[in-house]
Amino acid sequence: MNAPEKPPFASLLAQACAPFPASRKVHVPGTRHPGVAVPLREIALSNGERVTVYDTSGPYTAPGFTADVRTGLPALRAPWLDARGDTEPYAGRAPQAVDDGDRRDTPDAERLQALRQQAAGLQRTPRRARAGQCVTQMHYARRGIVTPEMEFVALREMGRREWMQAYGGDAEREARLRGDARGARIPELITPEWVRDEVAAGRAVIPANINHPELEPMAIGRNFRVKVNANIGNSAVSSGIEEEVEKLVWSTRWGADTVMDLSTGRHIHTTRDWILRNAPVPIGTVTLEVPGTG
Repeated sequence: MNAPEKPPFASLLAQACAPFPASRKVHVPGTRHPGVAVPLREIALSNGERVTVYDTSGPYTAPGFTADVRTGLPALRAPWLDARGDTEPYAGRAPQAVDDGDRRDTPDAERLQALRQQAAGLQRTPRRARAGQCVTQMHYARRGIVTPEMEFVALREMGRREWMQAYGGDAEREARLRGDARGARIPELITPEWVRDEVAAGRAVIPANINHPELEPMAIGRNFRVKVNANIGNSAVSSGIEEEVEKLVWSTRWGADTVMDLSTGRHIHTTRDWILRNAPVPIGTVTLEVPGTG
């Protein structure tokens, strides 16, 4: 039986970016750092009230946003990185055919070159820490610095909890459902200072690589919301670069807080260029072994 013909990529991406019914994206502004505005999903209830929930979909579900996978997402964190002044650009080496497991004489070398040309707008000048500097969120936290990333996380974790407490407040129900916290200590009010304390103590991490400024900061830790990881990836027999970006967008639309690229097929380096530049969440990968080096 023949498989049905797949719709064009632009059509599939448009579906992944379509508005959710009975809801809208809203933003909670920060007060400590300029440019901090945390996305939430506001859902209209049947009784006329509205409730807000955590939203991992990034700009893709924002009103008026047009996705262009060949230029990538806006660099949300670039101004924050520049303001800290502890990183510097440097000249990275140009991609080589061997990075994608290819030789110049392979049958699809021309196609790979065309993909790289299409992705020219995705290229960023890499950054590194200046001499003697450390640029991890833990380093800042242990120095007593509350970063924009920490404020973003605090607002994101807090959401509009005060509304939920007022709407669903029921002491008997809360006592019945409380369960065993097993050492977790989540305060009623989540502040940037509390997030800093958790990171400094090693109880939480904020994965926010300086070379992924497009991501919306989030935290992983026992005293934070449960996070969901999605696995995507191509293989030697199926899926292409555009399909991987489509998988990424669908993953974040349905609530993935982080995404792991487990690609095992060809063109991995170029595929990851496309994924990283279009990802509003942290991206993890498996080790990539270059043929002939191990």
